Amino acid sequence: APQAMGINSIEDFLKASQIDKAAVAAEAASKKPKEEQKPPAESEEKNPFTVLVCGGGNAAQVATGMFSARYNTIAVSLYADEAAKWKAALGEDDFELTLDTGKVIKSKPDDITNDPSCAAKADAIILAVPSFAHGQYFEAFAPYMKPGCLVACMPARSGGDILFASKLGEKAKDMIFMGFETLPWACRFTEWGRKAVCLGTKGSILAAVTPPAKFPQAFALMQGMLGVFPAVTESPNNLGISLRNPGAQIHPGVMYGRWCPEKWDGNPVDEKPLFYQGVEEFSESVLMGLTKEVQAIARKMEELVPGLDLKDACTLHQWYLDCYAGQMPDDKTLKGCMNTNPGYRGLTHPCIEADGKYMPDLKYRYLMEDVPTGMCFNKGLGEILGVPMPMTDKVLAWAQECIGMSIMVDGKMCGPDIGKTRAPQAMGINSIEDFLKASQIDKAAVAAEAASKKPKEEQKPPAESEEKNPFTVLVCGGGNAAQVATGMFSARYNTIAVSLYADEAAKWKAALGEDDFELTLDTGKVIKSKPDDITNDPSCAAKADAIILAVPSFAHGQYFEAFAPYMKPGCLVACMPARSGGDILFASKLGEKAKDMIFMGFETLPWACRFTEWGRKAVCLGTKGSI
Repeated sequence: APQAMGINSIEDFLKASQIDKAAVAAEAASKKPKEEQKPPAESEEKNPFTVLVCGGGNAAQVATGMFSARYNTIAVSLYADEAAKWKAALGEDDFELTLDTGKVIKSKPDDITNDPSCAAKADAIILAVPSFAHGQYFEAFAPYMKPGCLVACMPARSGGDILFASKLGEKAKDMIFMGFETLPWACRFTEWGRKAVCLGTKGSILAAVTPPAKFPQAFALMQGMLGVFPAVTESPNNLGISLRNPGAQIHPGVMYGRWCPEKWDGNPVDEKPLFYQGVEEFSESVLMGLTKEVQAIARKMEELVPGLDLKDACTLHQWYLDCYAGQMPDDKTLKGCMNTNPGYRGLTHPCIEADGKYMPDLKYRYLMEDVPTGMCFNKGLGEILGVPMPMTDKVLAWAQECIGMSIMVDGKMCGPDIGKTRAPQAMGINSIEDFLKASQIDKAAVAAEAASKKPKEEQKPPAESEEKNPFTVLVCGGGNAAQVATGMFSARYNTIAVSLYADEAAKWKAALGEDDFELTLDTGKVIKSKPDDITNDPSCAAKADAIILAVPSFAHGQYFEAFAPYMKPGCLVACMPARSGGDILFASKLGEKAKDMIFMGFETLPWACRFTEWGRKAVCLGTKGSI
């Protein structure tokens, strides 16, 4: 009862519940009507979920190892005989993935194949292949994909959404496309097809969804698969992701700045020139010209579509300030950012050795990939909009000769190789109306959305660097749900099981001993993991980024009170279920500290579950579709 916590007036109740009357009224006034959502069903079902991971390189193998632990996962490679080689290399063994948290996941994909018809099973398709191969996969999967399938490209590069629309045709409107700015991890395989390591994970990652209204659904799926990190940050639209693509400007621009006829005589050089650290005034002027022209495209689009938010399509200089803030001793200019970025130290131009000297590799991916899938999108859209792009024209004319393609003829995107690029013209788009239709940008909807939006707190774009992101979760209790949660979270995160009930923690610790806890999911997957500790010491709350209470509701107050002296600001406390008044009980037990915490009350438990051998094995019989 509120009275039990000293609450005897409506003013005290609103304060304890953190219900701000003015803020609630302002929120209600700014809200646009949403599609009516049914409350979650109470029943737990077996919810099969199938994910396809495309590719066979570092990122594809890491994603396969990560997702296979929990979901039906099929690795697909359409490149030569890569799938057969991977299948043979793994054999009957598990794939071993070492995370940057130190945890090791052992899992097995349900198949490794080159058969695109497996897309018929897919709820999500993750493309971790070079951007020039995206079209091949879209085209191969198109006949088989089911409505509502999520297709996520890591990274999408430029024009990924319109390429997807062109390859799927009418089917595209029934799908969800999610374009990521970059990869989530710095990673590599240590034994091809068998073992990989995640060296670091981005703290957050920028992504956009087409159609934008499907972002909540796409976010829930991808954040669930990726885990706590990276936090998926919403970009308003895929056009912003496309125009933000730094590789479309930096790689061709720096290559031109060093190897164009104005700067290079065509003879071998004595040593490989520095790439980023070697940027001088001429190369900087090239890059400044390119970025200025992309900005002109963004401003023209915002003029044609009032309310269109292209805030993420920033200048190259701003991109460096966003992604590498505090890391560059000289960040006053674009040249300074590139010259003094410690992550670029020692990186050289791609070269081919010849008799002890070096010639530039002008067919390296900096031109071979970033021109067709990046720069050509910018130029093609600029042409449709009537935006002059003299620097892009100059670099593109030179680059297309280097890579042996004819894309631009007499300044127009109409060459015989246009179909091999991401230019809108390659997909039959030659007017702004066609471009807006392919991008699913509805002028009326954009204007209405902009008018109804309330100002949001400015969010910094994600940093570009990958870090080791430790995350500690406390799971409270010793019953069915607590043991399932402990087994599930221990596989990836620093996890401490806490029980304040009698000697339950000591008994659980003794029962498990040195063995792994075994959790069988309702998908049929088996997770073997070990909590970092099982204890009755509440001071471990000092380490917690999240605290999950899976104990009877009458015990919540005991845990809140015991943890209160130790909890750090920003800690998330989630009660499964919260029952009635969980938030005001939390506020009363933590006092002033409560305002620095996050309380999350769930209506119910996520799973129907039970332990099969107390303290050692548990089974998840079914999972709620939503909660």
